[in-house]
Amino acid sequence: MKYAIGIDMGGTNTRVALIDENYRIEHRIQFPTDAEDPYKTIENICSTVSSFQKDITGIGISCPGPLDLIHGKVLTPPNLHGKWHNLWITKELEERLHVPVYLENDANLAALAEAVIGAGKNCRIVQYLTISTGLGAGLIINKKVFQGAHGFANEVANTILEKDGPSHGDILPGGIEAICSGTAIKERAKKAGLEITHAGEVNELALKGNQIAIHIMDEAKEYLANYIAGIIGFIDPEIVILGGSVALKIDGFVEEVEALVKKKVYPVVLPYVNIQKAMLGDDSGLAGAACLAFGKEEIL
Repeated sequence: MKYAIGIDMGGTNTRVALIDENYRIEHRIQFPTDAEDPYKTIENICSTVSSFQKDITGIGISCPGPLDLIHGKVLTPPNLHGKWHNLWITKELEERLHVPVYLENDANLAALAEAVIGAGKNCRIVQYLTISTGLGAGLIINKKVFQGAHGFANEVANTILEKDGPSHGDILPGGIEAICSGTAIKERAKKAGLEITHAGEVNELALKGNQIAIHIMDEAKEYLANYIAGIIGFIDPEIVILGGSVALKIDGFVEEVEALVKKKVYPVVLPYVNIQKAMLGDDSGLAGAACLAFGKEEIL
């Protein structure tokens, strides 16, 4: 039996799992991420991996971007600070654990997990979008992550869809994340005077007939459908998988987006529009990290 280590690293917590070649999680340990000092987190990772007492094929790391995927470096994730920035994390772990270590952004690895063992497991070309706090994406071709020329493929959050449109944080005005993400839905509703705490409540108000909420939800679905129709026209994926809290927790969201997409493609393309909900839950990052480790090992 082959084993890989999946690491899901976030600004608050880090999860480390021992995963077998059938993608069963045998052990899982979580501990706080030190968002300022990476070396404390690295030592915790190393001691956890050593405690599993298995021969490890490789280690995959899921981490929020931006990342230097070509060289395996953390660049400037907003929730990791100080010495994390420009940290060559793959080298740091390889020197301590003496096994290959591979780094990918969290959306790419969620996409990879869905393509290998989730909703896209029977498909060759899989496009994944997560609509949650932010909006991320990943493209998987023949069970491999498509990184692009410089490792920034599918960094889509700042894709401009509306001139002089809404913005938040570092997202440019009219960027898809500023229109369609859970944060965007919530912030737009608050600015319009609605008393809500999350995107689901905006949807609830829309269902009750609140015109402001209806407008915000309709725009989120409309612009997301525009973007997916563009992806279909450009890439021709076999399946588009939608994950994240907005897509999975708002009843009817995925189905309504698919119906809108079907109005925005050529008739000859219509039979191939296939938009599905993600099947994997919170473990998609760990599973994707293991997929990465096993996949890299296969092509070396």
